[in-house]
Amino acid sequence: MSTSLSLTLAAASMTLIIALRYLAVSGGFAWLTARRGLVAGPADPARRRAQIRAEIRWSLISAAIYGIPAALAIEAFRLWGWTQLMWTVATPAQIVWWPLSILAYLFAHDTWFYWTHRWMHRPALFKAAHAVHHASRPPTAWAAMSFHPWEAISGAIFIPALLFIIPIHVGALGVVMLIATIMGVTNHMGWEMFPARWINGWFGRHFISASHHEAHHRHYNCNYGLYFRFWDKACGTDRGLAKWGERA
Repeated sequence: MSTSLSLTLAAASMTLIIALRYLAVSGGFAWLTARRGLVAGPADPARRRAQIRAEIRWSLISAAIYGIPAALAIEAFRLWGWTQLMWTVATPAQIVWWPLSILAYLFAHDTWFYWTHRWMHRPALFKAAHAVHHASRPPTAWAAMSFHPWEAISGAIFIPALLFIIPIHVGALGVVMLIATIMGVTNHMGWEMFPARWINGWFGRHFISASHHEAHHRHYNCNYGLYFRFWDKACGTDRGLAKWGERA
């Protein structure tokens, strides 16, 4: 099989996997939202349906964009062994590194997301690209990957690029992707899944949840992080948690 055909098949496979993962997780939490008798998104049913259709359409386009760098990284490993992806855990150092690598990837990803996200809020870039994501007002669970293609590219390249730099076991990478998927969806679903004692305690002071990210979608100029509140607090952009009794 030629390299170009192999890359094409890998990209198609990764696109399908990412799209199905999005539909399953976003669909699952959208169902759970309805099951709880809650309404995410605009109050008007017609406007809400139109918004969800747009969120799904943009998200599936993003899935195709995310599939390309993921396929390139996989093929670089399979054909030439260029990445730092590990398939075995054979030494004590590798055992210790397994959970630490998850933290390293999450912090690196959070750092990349914070600064590119904040950059996307500059007026010209917001108008050209990031406005697509903020058209979800209020967002729903379907909005997690609802990005303009230019913004999707900025999100798609980072973790595949990191595979060439920081060693990680394939299982640990799976945990990173699971966390990224779940937090991306739950941060947009319009209600808080964690108990109040968590959100108002140590967890909520350091980690991002729907209550934190909802404030970003309401006020735009704050709460740019993805997993941790570290960069928002360090840079003075943390506005705290949204009050769920208010509508955007």
